[in-house]
Amino acid sequence: MLKINGQDIAVYPSQFSVTTLDLDDGESSVRTSDGTLNRDRITVKRQVDMTWGVLRWSQISAILQAMDGVFFDFTYPDPMTGQHETKSFYVGNRPAPFAVQNGNEILWNGLKVTLTEK
Repeated sequence: MLKINGQDIAVYPSQFSVTTLDLDDGESSVRTSDGTLNRDRITVKRQVDMTWGVLRWSQISAILQAMDGVFFDFTYPDPMTGQHETKSFYVGNRPAPFAVQNGNEILWNGLKVTLTEK
């Protein structure tokens, strides 16, 4: 189950990966002269990478428009909690390679997005 702002995602990705990120304080997390790490973890966040195969123009447009907000709610299966989670995310770069045009229809192949928890 993948949802953006409560709506099912237009097309499920061919690849889906969840990364658990530790965010540390950049000033207080340091190594001492003997190499010991003094770490000040601020929080734990999620990053989700998704890739799609060939998409019709209407499909890629629906996916990208759903992620158009500065922040949006994303529901996904979380490997750490063992359940579906809904969290606020933002999307980074969204490369969408052109595949082929057939008349008025354009097919796109390899859309990639990285969502990062707010």
